[in-house]
This record gives sequence, C-alpha cells and structure tokens, in this order.
Amino acid sequence: MMRPYFGKRVVDLMAAGTGCAVFAPLAAGIALATWLEDGGPPLFLQTRVGHQRRPFTVFKFRTMRDQQVTRVGRWLRQTGLDELPQFINVCRGEMSVIGPRPLTAADIQRLGWAHQDHDWRFAARPGITGLSQLLAGRSARYSRRLERLYLRRQSLSFDLRLLALTFAVSLVGKRVVRRWLRHATATLPHEGRVMRNARPFAALQR
Repeated sequence: MMRPYFGKRVVDLMAAGTGCAVFAPLAAGIALATWLEDGGPPLFLQTRVGHQRRPFTVFKFRTMRDQQVTRVGRWLRQTGLDELPQFINVCRGEMSVIGPRPLTAADIQRLGWAHQDHDWRFAARPGITGLSQLLAGRSARYSRRLERLYLRRQSLSFDLRLLALTFAVSLVGKRVVRRWLRHATATLPHEGRVMRNARPFAALQR
C-alpha cells in the first residue's frame, strides 16, 4: 500500500501537538544552550523536497558552526533532538511524523532519484523519523528499499512502533538503537519479497 492509511493525518496532528506541548521546555533549553555556546541562531533552515516533489523549508536545531559540529550539536545529533522543530513542519502539513527521509534537491540528483521512476517515493509526505532514518541506510539502494517497504506496509501499529523506537533513540542514543536494529535486520529482504519473510519488520507491525 503506497497510499497513507486512513487517519494518518489525524495521527500526525495529534502526535505533533502533543510533542510541541511536552517538549516545549526542552526545546527552549536547547535553543538557549545553542545560543549561549556560540551566539549563533538556534534554528537551521533548509529547503527540502517534499510531497509531490514540492519544495518546503525544514526546521532543525542548528548543530554546526563554521563547518564544525558544536558541543551542543554533537549531543543533539546523538539523541536525534535536533529534529524537534520539525513538529512545526508536521503541523503545517509539509511533513509526517513517520515517512521517507526529507531530501534536498542536490541529494536527489546525487542519488539518481530525479527520474519519474522514483515518483512513488514522493507520493507521501517526508517524515521526521522512519525506517531509513532509524537504520541510517548504508547505501542509496538500501535506503530506497527501506522506504519502499515502509510505504507498502504502513499502518497505525507500524507507525506507533517506529515512534517508540524514535523515543528510545532520544533516551539511549542513535548508536545503541541502530546497533540493535541492524542486528535484527541483518537479512533485509529484496523489494519483491513478501514482507512476512522479514521477521524483524513483521515483529514491528504486530
């Protein structure tokens, strides 16, 4: 199923609204810490390609200064908290909580995904998190396979499990969660193989 399941937009709005309320004090602290470290703006804005290949401005906490990762930025990257401002993008309808990775136009050209053969990938809103974000694809082909698998098998229960893993990243860091996921998905199926043969992904959907 390449189309979003019924109610996905409602789930996105509920999750984004809850996230904005719950993480507001943390976001304020991150913004202050980022500003205090080097006096630069807390937010990083960049144009990405979204639903139906339409460009939009993505919001993130800034993690670099003069091409160097800052101390606060290093922690933000390890926990994934640099993505918190993207709840704004979800509320604006530009992103989903779970979906394909939001890419720049340059990324799309570099990966060779500008051709219409890859339009399926842009039929969905890009996500704050998702399979390719959690697993940090080892290649363009691997990332494409993960995103195709998600879009074909997306469901509310699958999204909730991916969201739980994302919160785990915030607690223990990306490396720990990715190490577990990579071990669990050591035998990723080919795109044409039935999903039930991929035990780790099937477990996520139960």
